[in-house]
Amino acid sequence: MRFGMHLRELWGLPLGVVASILLAAFAAAWSVAHVSVLPPRLEPRELEMATAYTQLVVDTPHSVVMDLRQGTHDLGPLKNRAGLIGTLMASAPVRAYIARHAGIPAERLHVAVPRTPEQPRPVDRTGSKRGPRDLLKSTDQYRLEIQANPSVPLLNITTQAPTAKVAEELANAAVTGLDDYLRHLATIEKTPRSMRVEIRQLGAAEGTVINRGIQLQVVGVVFILVLALSSAVTILLARVRRGWQLAGAFGR
Repeated sequence: MRFGMHLRELWGLPLGVVASILLAAFAAAWSVAHVSVLPPRLEPRELEMATAYTQLVVDTPHSVVMDLRQGTHDLGPLKNRAGLIGTLMASAPVRAYIARHAGIPAERLHVAVPRTPEQPRPVDRTGSKRGPRDLLKSTDQYRLEIQANPSVPLLNITTQAPTAKVAEELANAAVTGLDDYLRHLATIEKTPRSMRVEIRQLGAAEGTVINRGIQLQVVGVVFILVLALSSAVTILLARVRRGWQLAGAFGR
């Protein structure tokens, strides 16, 4: 009897309040970590997202972009070629080259190809079929978005990855993997060097975390929401129980 009284008013609080606090604390911990009971383990979840950015120029061996002796009218075909190459980066062979340089599985790499007048929205292509579960692991994915400049033969490459370092590596790997694939294809097709497309990266990629401190924010939001909901349920149950007790008393 005495143990029950202590349990109902642990630390001076009603049992329902204590249960709500404990439930909210568990939910907050689960929102940022994988909780295991057997064996006891707390493994942090990957909630941060990072991005990196780089650019590459589609050019010829005797640079049309850098050589002032070349006319600007020659940029038109190269601009169209840049859009073609940007779309090619979503193909399975090129994704395999990029993934190999980045050190990630090719099926986890999502590539959004450049927009065109025929396709105004970016199309996300990947080696695996996507489903509703991908929403739960959106921060633990590797994304590559390609945008073609409408005026010059320039491709803008933006990546998303769990960390800034990995995002940088993925952006640089996109350029290196594409270059390796084009060289391999030119060798197979026996394309003369003077007729090959050259791609040049404009500086190494730099990555940054775009949602720094997300763990603390998620913990706070989940704790408050679960505490509010569980407290509301506790109050409702207490009122229902009180109503039953009053009905029973009047019934006597």
